[in-house]
Amino acid sequence: MGARTLATQSMGGLARSRVTPNALTASGVLLCAAASVFVYFEYRHELLFFWLGAVVFVVGSVLDILDGALARLSGKGTPFGAFLDSTTDRVSEGFMLGAIALVFARHDRTFALAIDVAAVAGSFLVSYARARAEALGLRGDVGIGSRAERVVVITAGLVLAPWGALPWAIYLLAATAWFTVGQRVLHVRRQLGSR
Repeated sequence: MGARTLATQSMGGLARSRVTPNALTASGVLLCAAASVFVYFEYRHELLFFWLGAVVFVVGSVLDILDGALARLSGKGTPFGAFLDSTTDRVSEGFMLGAIALVFARHDRTFALAIDVAAVAGSFLVSYARARAEALGLRGDVGIGSRAERVVVITAGLVLAPWGALPWAIYLLAATAWFTVGQRVLHVRRQLGSR
């Protein structure tokens, strides 16, 4: 929530420009795709490609925050834009977690690879649980593992990957994602129980 507030406050000039929220969305997903390619090439120069991937992933993810802020502030938002934004968020995260899975496979880290797959499923279910709750007219945005937190965990894992931290970041990501799914299911259950 703090990141979104800061983004909204810094969007004044951009809101008056011709830049559209969909342009930011497209830029964000393309940068996240490029970041995942950099991570894949870590075998050529571990420190360089992990760090380059981390920086580009953060920039792409920030654009994913700014597109929503721009839509709200400028009045340029559309229902399709909101749909596109939430869909490309999953694509961006899927690209990066897929690249990390390929790195684990290259280094014969079978357990970390399995947990990475669980992290992908959990991350997608976090978003699905929120969307499904909101489709029922309920709040579904509770929990500790929203997208902003997942971006922070992935980025920290990439930055510290040359020192062996990437598997641990993925373990944390998977655990918090699935815990958040549970939180959202229980939250929806409580809301429905009060009706």
